[in-house]
Amino acid sequence: MAAVTTNGADVPGREEAAPLGVAKTPGTPDKRDQRPGKLSWRIRLRRDRSLLLMTVPVVVLLLVFNYLPLFGTITAFEYYDPIVGVVNSEWIGLENFRQLLGDPLFWGSVWNTLELAAVQLVLFFPVPIALALLLNSVLSPRIRSFVQSVTLVPHFFSWVLVITLFQQMIGGAGLLNQFLRQHEMTPWNIMTDPTMFKLLVTSQVIWKDAGWGIIVFLAALAAIDENLYEASAMDGAGRWRRMWHITLPGLRGVIVLMLVLRLGNVLNVGFEQLLIQRYAVGHDAADVLDTFSYFYGIGTNNYGYGAAAGIFKSVISLLLIYGANKLAHFFGEDGLYRK
Repeated sequence: MAAVTTNGADVPGREEAAPLGVAKTPGTPDKRDQRPGKLSWRIRLRRDRSLLLMTVPVVVLLLVFNYLPLFGTITAFEYYDPIVGVVNSEWIGLENFRQLLGDPLFWGSVWNTLELAAVQLVLFFPVPIALALLLNSVLSPRIRSFVQSVTLVPHFFSWVLVITLFQQMIGGAGLLNQFLRQHEMTPWNIMTDPTMFKLLVTSQVIWKDAGWGIIVFLAALAAIDENLYEASAMDGAGRWRRMWHITLPGLRGVIVLMLVLRLGNVLNVGFEQLLIQRYAVGHDAADVLDTFSYFYGIGTNNYGYGAAAGIFKSVISLLLIYGANKLAHFFGEDGLYRK
């Protein structure tokens, strides 16, 4: 039997008394010793090995396609020659950037990129949110699944197929112009109209990717507590008031996060899509930063010049995503990370 002292001091061999009503199993460690902060890295590694193995392919892809190519940005400061390689190419410092900032074709592509990004942000970004709200209001699961599947399928089409479909519908020999000719009206070839090119490209993006964009918002809608809708309905709130006071506030965090991510990727306005249609409307309307880097960098064997344009685009994208994240914190949202 363990000795007992009157001053409450611990005595060797004495076990700590278990809380009232809780039986303590001999040899079981105390719960305070099982907190994650006290686990060694070997135990945590053994505990999370399945999750870590699942992340290995993603980490490898990021290293190969996102981080290793960063070494190639040094070519923006060189007159890069593929024969001699990056190390032995002639170093020219900021000369590529000086030439870039004085090139009117470059500023034309910057302006086209910003205009097209603004049009897509205003017209495309709200469409997945609206579609998600409409699908969420459909009571029949079969109809909801059918509509979601139909809107999702175009995402898996290539841009060649998408542009071909648009050409067959609104091109010079498309269904629209055939209808106009049959009724003795002036045909309108939208596919070759430079003034309509930005709206045309945005409509193609909406048709192709709107169904893919609703997945995140539908998941966020599913996380909203149904009891809130029932309580508001009992209080007399209609469908629109429930959407305004429950649904949209529940989506606000996801909307802000997707907006921040969209702003960080806003200058990627579709290289393949624009490359296919560039010759139909001319380079003045279709050239963006990506096509500029391709045609005036790779196309002219001036790789350093194209790399300089790519760095310019990356810096602007970084500033946009940083500013959008700061704006999200200003309005009390998490953004990409909690403040």
